[in-house]
Amino acid sequence: MFREEYQAVCGAAKKKVEFLEKNPLGYVTAAFLAGMFVGLGCVLMGVVGGYFNAAGSPATKLLNGLIFAVGLNFVFMAGAELFTGNNFTMSAASIKGEVSWGETIKVWIVCYLGNLLGSVVTAGIFMMTGLMNGQEVGTFLRSAAVAKVSAAPMELFAKAILCNICVCLAVWCSIKMKTETGKIMMAVLGVMTFVTSGYEHSVANMTFFTIGLLDPGTAITIGGVLYNLLIVTAGNMLGGILFVALPYYLIQKKD
Repeated sequence: MFREEYQAVCGAAKKKVEFLEKNPLGYVTAAFLAGMFVGLGCVLMGVVGGYFNAAGSPATKLLNGLIFAVGLNFVFMAGAELFTGNNFTMSAASIKGEVSWGETIKVWIVCYLGNLLGSVVTAGIFMMTGLMNGQEVGTFLRSAAVAKVSAAPMELFAKAILCNICVCLAVWCSIKMKTETGKIMMAVLGVMTFVTSGYEHSVANMTFFTIGLLDPGTAITIGGVLYNLLIVTAGNMLGGILFVALPYYLIQKKD
């Protein structure tokens, strides 16, 4: 069951390895774009969510989930390399022996750094817009960054696992979908689930933290940022590998 779809995932992983080997600058650029796309979703969520939160709307979290889906849809439809999605794609191929774990780890590292670069640049440009000077937007984004560095380790780890289960399921389902509308809907549902629930996404956090570090009014430190990112990145990886890639490998495996 699902052998054809799983093999499509493995084929995509092989193309990523080849892409990185033959055109490293192109791959880094694709990873940069993913960080930028997710960053655009973050700042949109900060702007819209800030105003709704200030108004006391009970629908703020749900609205944020729908809004943030913009970022993942840009990744899916425009084409870019997102670390969290690659946790599923690359590990699925390595578990089956289609690509080596060394190749997978190399893709992950380059993708992560490219995502970070895109996130930092997007956050830097956002800070030049002056939108953080608005009380609603500034308060919302500052509170989000501080909450992320203040959470307990196990809380962050659990939220990160659940987050990337949602993201990787969106990736898996998008491969099974036959239409672009279907792909968009799965991205929206996956993102809405993790954002509304308050889970932790490592690449999204890169944008939130860069904004926080550049903003004098946000009480976070580089140490706090590293604390969050190390735990959340590990949780995201575990969620994608152990709870999505491995189960579907076992489901499609021939006896």
